[in-house]
Amino acid sequence: MIGLRPAFSTMLFLLLLTGGVYPLLTTALGQWWFPWQANGSLIHKDNVIRGSALIGQSFTAAGYFHGRPSATADTPYNPLASGGSNLAASNPELDAQIQARVAALRAANPQASSAVPVEL
Repeated sequence: MIGLRPAFSTMLFLLLLTGGVYPLLTTALGQWWFPWQANGSLIHKDNVIRGSALIGQSFTAAGYFHGRPSATADTPYNPLASGGSNLAASNPELDAQIQARVAALRAANPQASSAVPVEL
């Protein structure tokens, strides 16, 4: 019973420190030092949010680099459901997606003679 009070007070102190003070402090410092990054690195054009510099977007014009493939099949490039596909290398669906991307890249660049980079 003697050790119960120090244990509970230590637990309460650490709970307040790690669950309250630390998150509030890191959020405040992040907003102060890195406001653009802390708010999602949003891209504005004509006072309208057009997207994020960190999330893949659908680029269709020939002058753009290829954006990252979207894993949100229902609504492509939906930033609310952004994330990796989590398909294993042995999954046939991943192989089919890769083959489709390679075919699209070869169709868009018929003059390219080298192999398609693995990053694409």
